Amino acid sequence: MDVLQQYLNNIKIPKPTDKVYKDECVYSFDNPETDSGLYVSLCTFIGLGRDYVEKHYNKTGDAVYLHIRREKHEVCCQQQGDGPEKKITRLAIGVEGGFAADAGCKKYEYTDHCSIVVLPMFTTISWPNVDLPEIVKQSVHAIFEVESASKLAELEALKGTWDGEARVVSKHAQNLQQLGNGKKIPPSGWQCEKCDKTDNLWLNLTDGSILCGRRFYDGSGGNNHAVEHYSQTGYPLAVKLGTITKEGKGDVFSYSEDDMVEDPNLIQHLAHWGINIANMEKTEKSMVELELELNQKTNEWTALTEKDGKLKPLYGPGYTGMTNMGNSCYLNSVMQMLFSIPSFIRTYYEGMDYTLPLSQGDPAEDFTVQMAKLGHGLLSGKYSVPPPQGSSPDADPPGICPFMFKNLVGRGHPEFSTKKQQDVQEFILHILTLLERNSKDVGNPGQCFKFQIEERYQCGDSKKVKYLTRSDVILPLMIPMDAAVNKEEVAAYEAKKAELESQGKRIEPGLLVRPRIKFFSCLEVFSQAEVINNFYSTAAGKMVSARKTTRLSSFPDYLFIQLKKFMLREDWVPIKLDVSIEMPDEIDFASLRGNGLQPDEELLPEPDNPPPMPAMDGNVLKALEDMGFPPESCKRAVFNTRNSGLEAATAWIMEHIADSDFADPFVPPGTETTKFTADPDALVTIMSMGFSEEHALKALKATENNVERAMDWIFSHQSELEGSSTPAEPEFKDGSSKYKLKAFISHMGTSTMVGHYVVHILKDSHWVIFNDNKVALSEHPPKDLGYMYLYQRVE
Repeated sequence: MDVLQQYLNNIKIPKPTDKVYKDECVYSFDNPETDSGLYVSLCTFIGLGRDYVEKHYNKTGDAVYLHIRREKHEVCCQQQGDGPEKKITRLAIGVEGGFAADAGCKKYEYTDHCSIVVLPMFTTISWPNVDLPEIVKQSVHAIFEVESASKLAELEALKGTWDGEARVVSKHAQNLQQLGNGKKIPPSGWQCEKCDKTDNLWLNLTDGSILCGRRFYDGSGGNNHAVEHYSQTGYPLAVKLGTITKEGKGDVFSYSEDDMVEDPNLIQHLAHWGINIANMEKTEKSMVELELELNQKTNEWTALTEKDGKLKPLYGPGYTGMTNMGNSCYLNSVMQMLFSIPSFIRTYYEGMDYTLPLSQGDPAEDFTVQMAKLGHGLLSGKYSVPPPQGSSPDADPPGICPFMFKNLVGRGHPEFSTKKQQDVQEFILHILTLLERNSKDVGNPGQCFKFQIEERYQCGDSKKVKYLTRSDVILPLMIPMDAAVNKEEVAAYEAKKAELESQGKRIEPGLLVRPRIKFFSCLEVFSQAEVINNFYSTAAGKMVSARKTTRLSSFPDYLFIQLKKFMLREDWVPIKLDVSIEMPDEIDFASLRGNGLQPDEELLPEPDNPPPMPAMDGNVLKALEDMGFPPESCKRAVFNTRNSGLEAATAWIMEHIADSDFADPFVPPGTETTKFTADPDALVTIMSMGFSEEHALKALKATENNVERAMDWIFSHQSELEGSSTPAEPEFKDGSSKYKLKAFISHMGTSTMVGHYVVHILKDSHWVIFNDNKVALSEHPPKDLGYMYLYQRVE
């Protein structure tokens, strides 16, 4: 025990508010179950793997650690025979196939082996041990008792959610209008008031009408009578009959908020219609359960995960899987894709100085540290080894669980901090923003995606032109359904499907015929000229018609292409286009190259005194904003429909909701200036923080007057601002317009909020499927069913 005496003053007892990293190393994916176990500092409560504990001691002097090594044992189940079919029991959207069954008889027991370890000699003292100093015993006991930092972060992220799906209290719940029309709802025998449907029925809480729900994408569900009733009456809340429980819970949908919501007054609202919840039993499937059932029926999952094939598992560097942490497949797919790109490998793996993470502060909250940790976890091969000979065929495959990374990148974000499924396109934009903000020390590997968009406007009166440019990192392409090359086959399939449905039958998923569209048809839609009917011409001094074309001014090293598969139907129902796009392995995008001002073109004059913002119908603007649309998009809708009313403005929004500039600040077409003018308030804000006017102007120009981004820009461009002799990197990389397909992410499910993502990546001349922690050689990569594609430029 003498070896401990000199360190006793440094030992601390963790308080309930302290972060204790006892689940995993903060610099690697070592944990108590790895062979070398986990070392938890009795001073800082940092958890460290064997590769890092000595480095941490050399840098900080922390010498005393609690060493935890955990053994996992599978316990045999006593159940005999095949037993009943496993039941889907929980919201598991995001796990393989979009659903999860009970674990059944697969159970585990854990045995912890603990000791006190003192560095630098790794002197080991057994635990428990009555002879240990009291401060050591109190510290270790407290480490065992307090919640781990990971658990605390998870609880914080899930606050106010149910199984990871946040349901906000409806704005209608407190003051819901309920009519005194004398209706009383019987306890059973319900039927839609407009058809013969007796399931999927919704009780409108305002007038007591019972109507069937929406039709699902496979033809099941209802006949849309409940949503049609809302469009006619405006009565917003409905509860699904059969999902109401004795506790006063049930599936409540708000049509005006377009989401499942909480109604804290549901008991009272039901009592108005004579419903006593004490007698209610749940008999209908909830919306979650129905979604999971649909995921099981479709053959999309089989195709995208290559379930029909006997896929060969792959192990080693670059073939490490990632555990699905409850709807984290979007994160897993994106990060696997990013870490297949050389700039990410160089920055966060090959070029990373592994003494750098051992810095001051909390390494679990350092973006560079966690990116380096993720890079090492995916690329080193340490966590991707074949299972021991004789292992169970259904043993969990190896992989890493990037919980600290997910918690860090999602912190403070209204969506990515939850366990809800997310859109990979939105997550890519989010992670690239974080890279830009945190790249001052290591360089920004995400620069390889950045390209410049050129927008050309030609005045219909004067024929003079105007060029505007903006930056982007993803090229979104609309899908022209009328360009399908197999229209006759699709029509025959739809007719057969309708015939079977009329007989109460369903068509087999294996007989599905998808519209087949050539990728070049999507490119044609992007490159087509668009007519702008209310363009302000500075040459004509009035509103005129103009033609707008969009091109690429630069071609990045890697080009993200998003196929716009998600949209809203005319009745506001979100749908996903189930199409097959013939994606080429190699392509030349030369036809999209923008060339700027041509010798025979004359520029429109700059606006000296731009016309005032046109008058807009305030009632329509408010109505649109009440529907939840961004204020700037509402202005766009009213302007582009020339104040012709709510219906026209709503239709415009439905058509343009996927536009990349949908929520950007609205400037009437033609009044934009190509000369940069700094926002005076933004300039004052940045200069008040001690930066020069010159630096503030450069930052605001580079970030389009965004103060937050401008501050990040200043910190990441210090050498450029200080006049370094090293030439600054060009803002946009450019080169050949020829590309080859490098990777693609596929989605299965009916919307971005549900389903599952997998990613296929071309590695060492063969396609590899990364399906969370399962990594295998791909036999039939479904290139035609992808959602987000990554093309690599070839010279």
